[in-house]
Amino acid sequence: MATSTSFSYCSSLFLSILIISGFVFAEMVNSMGINYGQIANNLPSPDDVVPLVKSIGISKIKLYDADPKVLKAFANTGVQFIVGLGNEFLTKVQDPAQAQNWVKSNVQAHLPATNITCIFVGNEVLTFNDTSLSNNLLPAMQSVHAALVSLNLDKQVTVTTAHSLSILETSFPPSAGAFRRDLTGCITPILNFHSKTGSPFLINAYPYFAYKSNPKQVPLDYVLFQPNSGSLDSGSNLHYDNMLFAQIDAVYSALAALGFKKLPVHISETGWPSKGDEDEAGATPENAKKYNGNLIKLICQKKGTPLRPGSDLNIYVFALFNENMKPGPTSERNFGLFKPDGSPAYSIGLSVSNSSFGNGNSSSSSGSGSGGLVNPITPSPPGTSSSGYLAISSAAVTDNYFHCLNNSSD
Repeated sequence: MATSTSFSYCSSLFLSILIISGFVFAEMVNSMGINYGQIANNLPSPDDVVPLVKSIGISKIKLYDADPKVLKAFANTGVQFIVGLGNEFLTKVQDPAQAQNWVKSNVQAHLPATNITCIFVGNEVLTFNDTSLSNNLLPAMQSVHAALVSLNLDKQVTVTTAHSLSILETSFPPSAGAFRRDLTGCITPILNFHSKTGSPFLINAYPYFAYKSNPKQVPLDYVLFQPNSGSLDSGSNLHYDNMLFAQIDAVYSALAALGFKKLPVHISETGWPSKGDEDEAGATPENAKKYNGNLIKLICQKKGTPLRPGSDLNIYVFALFNENMKPGPTSERNFGLFKPDGSPAYSIGLSVSNSSFGNGNSSSSSGSGSGGLVNPITPSPPGTSSSGYLAISSAAVTDNYFHCLNNSSD
């Protein structure tokens, strides 16, 4: 009760600040998605999260499982949901009966009240370098899709999987984007599945990790969407003034190289931590504010990337809350836009009248799976991830990218 009361007070105070300042944050982010991870022991109840999400205008949420408490709390809100099925269940759901039971319990049971539009099966599976896991991915996706078809849900719910950007062998220049040669045998059939079923290709892209790995070579302004000279792609003659768009277009190029030029790409995760260890360059509230604030502005402009200027960006920011039980370096627990009490982790700084977004301090988190709620398959223990998302993939950009970036400015 104490946690809920504290959350309600801080959240109400925060919302009052928005109203008094004339801030129209909700209108600016209504095309943005958010990752709602729950690897924490101090988060507010899903019922308390609903008004916060609605107040800031979030229209799309990605879960790392199919938490029934969350899905029930958001019933009749219109918020679109992507639900997850963890890596550890890839073998089990290949059984048609298991797949259908899972879909009935975790998707059909919440429709149509809760707007579930997509299931992502497995997270960053192809970059675990586990052959058995990789070989199970597509059959699991096909089995879940077949279950949807049998229940007449395939027209409203698609099936996909999320990939790390490290599935790319070449990411710079963007026009030379190409998948790792050792993965094309796995990726091509998956792309055929997407093409046949109409589901999107999901990629997790983090310019932060590129900067963290090479802060002396990667220009900070380039990764934070700040004014900079940018880089020219000699292959396409397109100019890039931020790394995220270059990464997205590298994925489009890689897809085109395999014959899938029209496949839609969604950015299932991207974000910036507001706190890190001493050796985690750039993990500060100021940089998190710039990255996410500028990203939201770009999303609202709906201009697309240099290669796809008219395309919807479909970006899911990572993450809604700080998660205090995430393993790994300090940054892993500090990707959240909000603290567990509902107050901002830092000021986003978006406004129409030069007023700032709240008065929050930095004490954040990184979002990942909320373990233990993937039914009817045996759940994971509390505090663990049922989806394979305990740590964010840091393998995003190659050394070749760093070298080219510093030698291709206008």
